[in-house]
Amino acid sequence: MPLSRPAIEPIRSAYRLRYLKDEQLDQLQEATLEIMETAGVRFPSEKALKIFTDHGAQVEHASGVVKIPRDLVFKALSSLPRYFCMGGREPVCDLHLDQGVTYFTTDGCGVETVDFETRQRRPSNKADCGMMARVADYLSAIAFYWPMVSAQDHGVTAPLHELDAAWNNTVKHVQSETIMGEIPARYAVEMGTVIAGSREELRRRPPFSLVVCTIAPLIQDKEGIEGALVLAEAGIPVGFLAMPTLGTTAPATLAGALAMGDAEIISATVLMQLASPGAPVFHSLMQAWADPRTAAYVSYPLDSRARYAPVEMAHHWRMPCLAACYGTDSLEVCTWQSAAETALDTFLVGLTGAEIVTGMGLAETYTLLYPEQIILDSDLYHRARHYLLEMEVSPETLALDTIRTVGPGGNFLGQKHTRQHIRQSLVRAITHQLGADNHYRDPHEVAIEQLHWILENHQPEPLETAKRAELTRLLVEAEREMTQR
Repeated sequence: MPLSRPAIEPIRSAYRLRYLKDEQLDQLQEATLEIMETAGVRFPSEKALKIFTDHGAQVEHASGVVKIPRDLVFKALSSLPRYFCMGGREPVCDLHLDQGVTYFTTDGCGVETVDFETRQRRPSNKADCGMMARVADYLSAIAFYWPMVSAQDHGVTAPLHELDAAWNNTVKHVQSETIMGEIPARYAVEMGTVIAGSREELRRRPPFSLVVCTIAPLIQDKEGIEGALVLAEAGIPVGFLAMPTLGTTAPATLAGALAMGDAEIISATVLMQLASPGAPVFHSLMQAWADPRTAAYVSYPLDSRARYAPVEMAHHWRMPCLAACYGTDSLEVCTWQSAAETALDTFLVGLTGAEIVTGMGLAETYTLLYPEQIILDSDLYHRARHYLLEMEVSPETLALDTIRTVGPGGNFLGQKHTRQHIRQSLVRAITHQLGADNHYRDPHEVAIEQLHWILENHQPEPLETAKRAELTRLLVEAEREMTQR
């Protein structure tokens, strides 16, 4: 029998913090509308251009630039669902975005890993995707799974193999960021239908979703947009992720960069609604900075306050938000930098009420996997989760009878109340695991040991034999079609 996994433990914050005032959100939204209407966004896709033309947008076919009047924006967005379900392979892992909680996922899609057995750095492969899916399946901090690294041993069909590896190793929802283009998207829909059981169930409880990155400044990715259109038609949730870099691909001011990135996201969302009204779409904006001395990509400067503003921008449009956490620039695991750059993230984003958040487990600016880092990042997650829980104040927790019994100068160790509550009161972090000598152990060693334990003991519920066979058949068919093009 598979080892029972702990239940998903989302962040249930008792508190909320506003980063932007309503007036500021209105100003940002107005700037977004003006950018779309006057500067426009380039859509290098004849399919997209035809949809916009048919609905009255101003389309420059030679350049591919589309200028969208604000009345068309609001008309299109009127069909946008505020919330939707992200289905798991098992219903117990369904994520209902209207529950007022925050669900976290891993980060993806890195290209290298430090091999867990040899400790040698190497290109990632499908087996790594499956291994980390199995770990993610067990961890209660992870509500859904991004394939953390790419299946580079499968060439052009790697994104489909990443889905296959995920579904064979977790019953949680899977989110891809690599399915690009109409043909791969079509196969992904077929694979998702196998998992769901029918097209109707696929639409009701979609077992996967897709993140499509825009191209700053103000360009959509052709393959990304055309793949998203296929998924939107099938009812698969699609998110658009803008990643403006202040000073190079975006203005050097936070407000300008956020408004520009928002225009990329909203213009793509409008396209999805024009093509498939009611399609589930989520919003994601993750800005970074260009080092003015080297042009290096910097995720966590000293002043990175705007990391959480996009959550409120998304909600101002009445859209769910995929927020950003973790993703350290550190070159190694378990360094001061790897913790310092991410330690506040989970706590602060939990205060915003984001529906979904990426992404645990990668180093070297989202490119390198140390398998054990997921354990360390999970520990940071649970610290924040506990910080945000409301403290219980009741006759039982006030313990007045016990305080009177012990009195001045006494000791609570032998009290029944202490025996009843101390194990729940002291929740050990990874930094407070005791060794044989009763001294606290090295957290990195503990993380490696815990990951070993999960891999040796946890096996998710296997896919039915017929579904595994059908996924394999689709992969073979996709390989044949995609390599012949």
